[in-house]
Amino acid sequence: MSTTSAPPATTPPGYRVPWPLIIGLIGLDYFSTLAYQPSIAVQAAGLLAPLATAAVVLLTLLGALPIYYYVAGRSPPGQGSFSLLERNVDGWRGKIIILILLGFCATNFVFTRTLSTADAAVHVVNNPHPGWQAQLDAFADAGRTARNWIDHPAWRAICDFWNRQLVTTLLLLMVHFLFWPIVWYGFTKRMVRVSLVLVALFLILTAIILGSGLVYMLRHRDIFDAWWNNVQVGDWQIAKPVWAKNDASSIVAMAVWLLPKLALGLSGFEMSLIVMPVVRGGRGDQAHSPAGVVANTRKLLVFSAIFMSIFLIGSALVTTLLLSTTALITPGQAHERALAYIAHGGALADGQTATVLNPVFGPIFGSVYDVVTILVLCLAGACVSLGLRSVLPQFLMRFGMELRWANAIGFIYFVFNILNLVVTMAFKASVEAQRSAYALSVVTLIGAAAFAVSLDLQRGGGFWRTLRAVPPLLVTVVFAATGLAIVLRSPSSLLIAALFVLTVIGSSFVSRWLRATEYRFKGFEFAEERDRLLWDTIRYLNYSVLVPHRPGGRYDLVQKEKRIRERHRIDEHVPIIFLEVIVEDASDFMHQPRIEIREEERRYCIRVTRCASVAHVIAAIGLEFSKIGHPPEIHFGWSEGSAFVNTLKFLILGEGNIPWLVHDLLRRHESDPLRRPRVIVG
Repeated sequence: MSTTSAPPATTPPGYRVPWPLIIGLIGLDYFSTLAYQPSIAVQAAGLLAPLATAAVVLLTLLGALPIYYYVAGRSPPGQGSFSLLERNVDGWRGKIIILILLGFCATNFVFTRTLSTADAAVHVVNNPHPGWQAQLDAFADAGRTARNWIDHPAWRAICDFWNRQLVTTLLLLMVHFLFWPIVWYGFTKRMVRVSLVLVALFLILTAIILGSGLVYMLRHRDIFDAWWNNVQVGDWQIAKPVWAKNDASSIVAMAVWLLPKLALGLSGFEMSLIVMPVVRGGRGDQAHSPAGVVANTRKLLVFSAIFMSIFLIGSALVTTLLLSTTALITPGQAHERALAYIAHGGALADGQTATVLNPVFGPIFGSVYDVVTILVLCLAGACVSLGLRSVLPQFLMRFGMELRWANAIGFIYFVFNILNLVVTMAFKASVEAQRSAYALSVVTLIGAAAFAVSLDLQRGGGFWRTLRAVPPLLVTVVFAATGLAIVLRSPSSLLIAALFVLTVIGSSFVSRWLRATEYRFKGFEFAEERDRLLWDTIRYLNYSVLVPHRPGGRYDLVQKEKRIRERHRIDEHVPIIFLEVIVEDASDFMHQPRIEIREEERRYCIRVTRCASVAHVIAAIGLEFSKIGHPPEIHFGWSEGSAFVNTLKFLILGEGNIPWLVHDLLRRHESDPLRRPRVIVG
């Protein structure tokens, strides 16, 4: 009888759809930024917004798109660039890097949700319909009345803290929490269909707005000429331009310099890979080689990037050239809702209303656009919750860094819902205040993906492989510089991301420590068939003494046997089996050790490799021996060093405090003392 791991259970095929229908899921995260990106672009870059947006588009098409195009082909579906990094950076170093990136990923998803919900609240609060504004005024009057209930500074401060924007955002976030039954089941047919309808409607309405604006500008070339003249003379309407000159090189340099402020237009690429399990592949696809899924995901990436690039350029031109800067930076007008402002027929820079662009613009069209935009922004929050639930537990469970009960009830989902409320209150539901932290997480994830691609391309060494790794390395440098620029302009963005990273790392290591004494054993593999036969033979011959032996230690097997027989008073007629355990990667949690058995001078030595922990292997071997015949004795010598240091060595290096840990593992996993191997230390 031999012990081998059972073959992995075949996962039944999930719900898959053609790649064009996945546009809705991608669009919730990616295209939804059109609701606030145009006004943010003008607020950050002034009249240079179209040129700065063009820089974002170039970085998208020449940097981010090729990176994720490659990652889609090299990373298992749904695991994104994290899996590629894990494969190229092993050990604790790799896992810590991934935990750091998971912290940034959590930052990204949380701020996607809070910022999207905050902008949805902007559209709710600033809908100019008279009846709606009357209701909001009544709500504000009730708030002012409540302020006078208690004559105390603390109460007045609390009442002043709650404004229309914050209360509306918190209410929308609480509505998000009701999506939990839908989110729990992942990317379902209902989720795909609802997202597709909403995003398609949003893009159609947005295309009407942008198309009307662009056609109007083509008919009135003087608008473009006036804008270009202002750009050429240096009247960029930027508070503190870095370059005061107005030559072509200064204009280009300034547009590139402003790029980090517009980095939100790059979001959505990681989500494109998370939805890979929903993408339908080809008939010839196999589990280990889903060529059709990869090809269709790449089509999805290319289409989304090109489509978004067109919309970004169009929205930047329409808002910058047709709307006044005052309207775009004034709360209640086009601020953080530029396209909705046009849809409602708001005033243009020349004093006319937006109805001159298209007579359909006005209260009805604007309200429809508001409703669709609000639904898209709110559902974007639910979609990123799905993304978070797909990515974070997947890695933490494999690393042994999430408790099983927490994964079973979706504990992370509840925690991040609470974090959404905390972040919203901390930033007072301000889109502008949340922008930097969100942008930093976006560029960090794309830069990390580029770094993973460069590592993957140069695997194996050689001149040509190294040369192939240069372009993604340059992309890494560009995104690193972009992230640095964001941090220099807004140091709080790094602090916020660091808090998320430390939370992920801290909770992960606490969970790993709590799960350290789990069995963590998937079965044995054997180097050769001969080793399997010897393993079965030794177990049936009922060898009763197992002695761990450190490979390359002070004593060879002959000396070790002599010392152990003398000190533990083992009769020379009692056969001894030696165990040599070599830890390969102590950072792994579950392991499937590889056994090789050799005979030296009539002594059997079981050599175990490809494992993560010495104590777990010894305990597993002892329990396997107990299944046939009498439970064996496991004899140890005294280990030197403090118990605390040995425990740390066990957690980090997979060795240390071995006798006590073996005894504890045996006690936990064999309740019958008569069937439990005995641990003897002397």
